[in-house]
Amino acid sequence: MSIVKLNNKAVSNATAIGSITSLGSMTFIKKLTASSSATLSFVDGSDGVVLDDTYKEYYFTLNNVHPQNTDQNFGINFSTDGGSNYNVVKTGTFFRAYHGEGDSPATLEYGTGGGLAQGTGLQLIANGVRNDNDSGVSGYLHLFNPSSTTFVKHFISVTNCHQDNVQSINSFVAGYGNTTSAINGVLFQMPSGNIDSGDICLYGIA
Repeated sequence: MSIVKLNNKAVSNATAIGSITSLGSMTFIKKLTASSSATLSFVDGSDGVVLDDTYKEYYFTLNNVHPQNTDQNFGINFSTDGGSNYNVVKTGTFFRAYHGEGDSPATLEYGTGGGLAQGTGLQLIANGVRNDNDSGVSGYLHLFNPSSTTFVKHFISVTNCHQDNVQSINSFVAGYGNTTSAINGVLFQMPSGNIDSGDICLYGIA
């Protein structure tokens, strides 16, 4: 990466900045909008979705994902067979910070039951999301090198939701899909009820 050079001593008086190269870029790929949807899934080669070796990193943004039913968890899963099955073995960890509207409770804790230990089910990325009209979950999921046939597939997620007992919950999740097969499908789902509204966007990072 090139060093940024300021031609004048004071930044406020700078008239030119040296070139910045090789910083990479984030390319928009696909947006899915929920409308009473059982799942939202991104499958490589389907409807313009790319999840191959075009990019080494993929980034999903979650924008006001709103559940049909109250007190809903929200999770992810992966496919290696083009979306026919979402059952990749995963190991993950989950912790959260939360603070109630009445100033209590307020704590940081490990989310017992939120992680997986070589499990094939949904990896939780948010829990207890309310279905009030103003409630939902927003955040991101970062998936690294899903097309690799050598390494496991690391992921990191950070979300914030309006939780069922009127709290702000900031959830931090990280783990890996324990497979050396290429991951070519990513699923977002609530275990019970539909995703009433909200959108998820996929980007590739060069």
